Amino acid sequence: MQKIRLGVLYGGPSVEHEISIISAVQAMSAALEGAKYEITPVYISKDGLWYTGQELLNMAAYADLPKLLGKCQQVHMLADRGAHRLVARGRGLFAKTQEISLDVILPVMHGAHGEDGCLQGFLELLNIPYAGPGVLAAAVGMDKIMMKNVLAANNLPVLPSIWFTADEWFAGRAAKLQEAEQKLGWPIIVKPANLGSSVGISRAANADELAVALDEAAGFSNRLLLETCLTDLREINCSVLGYGSKIRASVCEEPLTDNAFLTYQDKYLAGGKGSKGASGVKGAKITGGVKGSGGMSDARRQVPADLPAEQTAEMQRLACQAFTALDGCGVARVDLLLDKTSGRSYINEINTIPGSLSFYLWQASGLDFAGLIDELVESALWRQRSKAKLTYSYDTNILASFAGGSGSKG
Repeated sequence: MQKIRLGVLYGGPSVEHEISIISAVQAMSAALEGAKYEITPVYISKDGLWYTGQELLNMAAYADLPKLLGKCQQVHMLADRGAHRLVARGRGLFAKTQEISLDVILPVMHGAHGEDGCLQGFLELLNIPYAGPGVLAAAVGMDKIMMKNVLAANNLPVLPSIWFTADEWFAGRAAKLQEAEQKLGWPIIVKPANLGSSVGISRAANADELAVALDEAAGFSNRLLLETCLTDLREINCSVLGYGSKIRASVCEEPLTDNAFLTYQDKYLAGGKGSKGASGVKGAKITGGVKGSGGMSDARRQVPADLPAEQTAEMQRLACQAFTALDGCGVARVDLLLDKTSGRSYINEINTIPGSLSFYLWQASGLDFAGLIDELVESALWRQRSKAKLTYSYDTNILASFAGGSGSKG
């Protein structure tokens, strides 16, 4: 059987660049465990250059990035629609141009330019099958303000919030502080609209802290989201996998943190010395032998979350509904909040290309990482087959009417 030529895209000009590398190396390691795929790593540098080379499969090599890239080939994607080929020029004055054919793309990029619809639009233009969210799901899922609007429009529970631009904040600081206090009360969570991994997020207990938090968030985004902050809560995450009407939810997890909310350090730097292992649960290391483990798989967590069966089912239902509302595809992670005082659940956000592809949640649900990759590839091929059935243009002779004319309407 001929192997599927799978291109894995990762890195990119994003504050989540390093996390993308970890997630991608994990995914490529899992895909190589079987005999189904011919893997082509495609690393995108922070300045937007594309590279490939088998050395990119070694997580340890990224410790010296210039040295690593010196062993790789710079490539670009052939722009011809349907060509599905990378073009690489060999080293040396008389080196020949090489072409690398791809059947499917697996984007493993987090944050700006990779998870926000930009990359997805490029892949649509190339007409190449790709896994993960489409343009709409990626763009809406990455923008916290638009995401809340879509969820609320679908009658899904979200916390009270307001938003404004950074320009509006700097032009009327006192008025915005007063508006926030009147509409949301204290404490307040401040978020840049379009970043992930908890970057730029702060908790404010009074006007002075809110001003500092807004100044910080404005350094990351021109649109700022303010939400009511629950003071007695549990954070519960659930992954959703599939496409169209064929979706299902994983077991739930409860991230463990000593902070008011889950920070970047909690998510990615909690698995080092003194940690309880990859799962965060003593005696429950669930990296599954994946080479180059780390990232979200090393955060402290309880898997499965200690919840009553009916509450778990409710979280899973909300996660699937959020996935559907955003037209999700592939694998996503939905982060929810449980108010311990009222017992109500809220959708916090959706991560359309989650850290570590949430493999640890699927492993705990009975699906290993290699099986997860298989399902992601199948979702890419399903979407391509679905698009092939649609009409995108008409064969017309409308331009013939302009032959010999000026092209004006009159």
